[in-house]
Amino acid sequence: MIDQLINLWPELNKSFIETLIMVGIGLVVALIAGLPLGLLLFVTDRDLFLENRTIKSIVGVVVNLIRSVPFIILLVFLFPFTNFLIGTTTGPVAASVALSVAAIPFYARIVESSARDIDKGVIEAAIACGASPWLIIKDIIFPEIKPGLISGLTITAISLIGYSAMAGAIGGGGIGDLAIRYGYYRYDNFVMFTTVILLIVLVQIVQYTGDYIAKTVKKN
Repeated sequence: MIDQLINLWPELNKSFIETLIMVGIGLVVALIAGLPLGLLLFVTDRDLFLENRTIKSIVGVVVNLIRSVPFIILLVFLFPFTNFLIGTTTGPVAASVALSVAAIPFYARIVESSARDIDKGVIEAAIACGASPWLIIKDIIFPEIKPGLISGLTITAISLIGYSAMAGAIGGGGIGDLAIRYGYYRYDNFVMFTTVILLIVLVQIVQYTGDYIAKTVKKN
């Protein structure tokens, strides 16, 4: 078993790094695009300071449409766009395009859900004091939902780890690709068990780290 692990180590190390690249890019894009999108969904809702039914409806429909498409289908559907953007449809960077597209609406809904837990009385008080929309978002909404944002980012990261394994099935690389090539096609149970254990450990580390940071932020 040790000899098998030593022989597998270079491939395992490469696949692990590829998975981190995919998940890392997806998380960064989700944070950059999903956070403002989620806030937009919240502040344009009914009875809020930037109420706009048209924007709320359009953005909501787009978010729901993307979320309703299974990731493996979304991955294939985005091949032309990925090829145009990256110049290839294989590899971890190419797979991160579809991962990012899937992560943005997913995280946006989490942000919106976290913002809904804020006491609207606090927002109404700020409006009564003449606070601008940007000031309300920056000094009231964002600090209040910070723990929820971190917890949501943790959930998104874990979802992306699962998606990255699916991406490996059609040339995305990563741990999923290793499991398919060796564990499935070559009937190598050792590789299959090793990749499953690695994914479990990775998810546990992400979950523990996210929970710890969220608790620390909440205390502060």
